Amino acid sequence: MILIKATAGGVSLRVKVRPRAKRDAITGIHDEALKLSLTAPPIEGRANDAVIDFFAQLLRLPRSSITIAAGHTSRNKVVRISGISASTLEQRLVELLANSQ
Repeated sequence: MILIKATAGGVSLRVKVRPRAKRDAITGIHDEALKLSLTAPPIEGRANDAVIDFFAQLLRLPRSSITIAAGHTSRNKVVRISGISASTLEQRLVELLANSQ
């Protein structure tokens, strides 16, 4: 299960990023973190930008609603998303994980 924390005005969740993958996709769950594969390399913040783009497209939110709260130079990140509730995010992720299997 993914640990989603409600924050003031949004949510935060842990993400484990695998850069330089063949395609952008959610690939599972590991230690309460969402595993995310991205084609972007981990150079000059490109993977961080790809994480923000991925969640913005996935949740149909503006890029400004998504920030990397921790782990800017690590594969393990904390992503903060404003303008969405924990239950809505959890429901959307459950749907996506069910469709990917």
